[in-house]
Amino acid sequence: MSALLVDTGPLVALAVRRDNFHAACTGFLQNHRGRLLTTWAVLTEFSHLVGAVEASLPLYRWIANGGLEIFSLGRDEIVRASDWIERYADRPMDLADASLVVASLATGYTQVWTLDRNDFETYRLPGRKRFKLVEMG
Repeated sequence: MSALLVDTGPLVALAVRRDNFHAACTGFLQNHRGRLLTTWAVLTEFSHLVGAVEASLPLYRWIANGGLEIFSLGRDEIVRASDWIERYADRPMDLADASLVVASLATGYTQVWTLDRNDFETYRLPGRKRFKLVEMG
């Protein structure tokens, strides 16, 4: 059973039917068997991008029913995230991406479901290890 870190893009695509990636993300999710993990920073970015309450509520209900787990970000995790943001200031790395890097380091999960392929292809974990990006096609 594989575990995935979930970035903002797929969550937006799932919530917004007119999104170009809606069908691909919906199909991927229907076939995925395994844990899905995200962070509060990703959920905040999602809420900002989607805006509409009626588009957000299904995600929150899905979380409440155990479909998506939330990695907790406390003070120590924010300190680690800010170190990563500083390291990739030329990108720039946002808090949502940095929180997923911190979650990866804490859990050992290196597979990411993202639509921001360029960013996660650039980021390197310790030992120059690369993230594995989900293929949806």
